[in-house]
Amino acid sequence: MTKNKKVNASILIIGNEILSGRTQDTNTGTIALWLNSIGVTVMEVRVIPDIEKTIIDTVNELREYNDYLFTTGGIGPTHDDITARSISKAFKLDYEIHPEAFKILEAYYKPGEFNEGRQKMVWMPKDAKLILNPTSGAPGFNIDNVFCLPGVPSILKSMLGGLKNRIVGGKPILSNTISLRTVESEIAKSLSKVQDNNQDIEIGSYPFFQAGKLGVSIVIRSEDQFKIDSCSSEILNFVDEKKIEVVER
Repeated sequence: MTKNKKVNASILIIGNEILSGRTQDTNTGTIALWLNSIGVTVMEVRVIPDIEKTIIDTVNELREYNDYLFTTGGIGPTHDDITARSISKAFKLDYEIHPEAFKILEAYYKPGEFNEGRQKMVWMPKDAKLILNPTSGAPGFNIDNVFCLPGVPSILKSMLGGLKNRIVGGKPILSNTISLRTVESEIAKSLSKVQDNNQDIEIGSYPFFQAGKLGVSIVIRSEDQFKIDSCSSEILNFVDEKKIEVVER
């Protein structure tokens, strides 16, 4: 892949706890921001349960039309952590003890603490490459273009830095945010004209509620800072004409 090629990824959140509402997903935002910073555009995010067939089918679908697929969750020590086994089946690879992962965790735990449950975390697809874990020892892994990370947000975040050399992105995706004290209906027509004039730039409007007042944040995204600046100027021109207040957020 070259720096001029559009590079994309999908994120697959695996876990009944997310679907039940008991746990809020923050990993999507963490991964997406990191990928954008290295020039990888997130095209899709899915949340699925801890069901083997669903994991296998979804992984095989998403890895086919994405440059990268990131999964989170299901690689811990409990009975419902079935991601590694399911991905082994998706790739038709043996599910076995990873010798390097075994050594890492054997050294990480005190004598007698590396029990059968914890040893479950070293079972992976054959020949998987490890994603080292500086926080809690237990590594993630990757096979081909699929990268499997834990579901615990702080641990996942600490592991992303070690992946930078394995991910080949395009140009970093830049952004500028203009926050206004207005409502979307007041700026919709003017914003549509700006978008028509800038077809190759992504422009989004997002309402917010702050200090008891409504507002709208306009987010301009592109690989080209000049285009972002030009587009921002067009927006600020109509904002000035309409006498709309620009606010800090």
